Amino acid sequence: MSIHCLIIDDEPLAAELIADYVGKIPLLTLVTTCNNAIEAIEVIKNQQIDLLFLDIQMPMITGIEFLRSLINPPKVIFTTAYREYALESYELDVVDYLLKPISFERFFKAINKYQSTVEVKMAKSATTDEPEDYMYINANKKHHKVLYSDILYAESLKDYLRIHTVQNSITTKQKISDLEKSLPSYFLRTHRSYIINTRKITAFTAQDVEIGAIEIPIGISYKQQVNAALKQ
Repeated sequence: MSIHCLIIDDEPLAAELIADYVGKIPLLTLVTTCNNAIEAIEVIKNQQIDLLFLDIQMPMITGIEFLRSLINPPKVIFTTAYREYALESYELDVVDYLLKPISFERFFKAINKYQSTVEVKMAKSATTDEPEDYMYINANKKHHKVLYSDILYAESLKDYLRIHTVQNSITTKQKISDLEKSLPSYFLRTHRSYIINTRKITAFTAQDVEIGAIEIPIGISYKQQVNAALKQ
């Protein structure tokens, strides 16, 4: 199994050193190197990236800001000359924090740590037949645990998404299409701006779906698939 890596660093010499280290470990494959986080967005969107070597102090947007902006980020190893960001970085659940200048011995140790993290995750997945019954939603600088069974529906608000649950509503910066991919099969897209939990439906017509007192429209382009799903 090859680990697909991306380097993001605005210092050419630092990026070259990490690329050289990557080349020394057969398990690692360098996809590309980016000079800044903005360039990396398209790479992460269009290619498989398993591990990100991310500098912190960069122009336009810092590595920490960039990581916070990603919905489903790859695993991250920070590579930086600044010790003071260590605590904040571990709050983001990064694999490791490498201080420049980085020795190959320290780099190799970080890769072993990454492999251990992935192996533990795979082992946990193999020991259970049941998928996770919750998700975490990033809002107001916190990750909120939300049970799928508590979600009533989700509503798109341009660049934001409001997820309505039986307890409250949470607004997060996320695309509705990305949320749709992460939800269990009993969630249904009824409109370009709405996803519903079909287990919470109390009534429906050809034009809308009702969840209690809430009426959620069925978009013209979604009618066929919605009707087919609801009549099963």
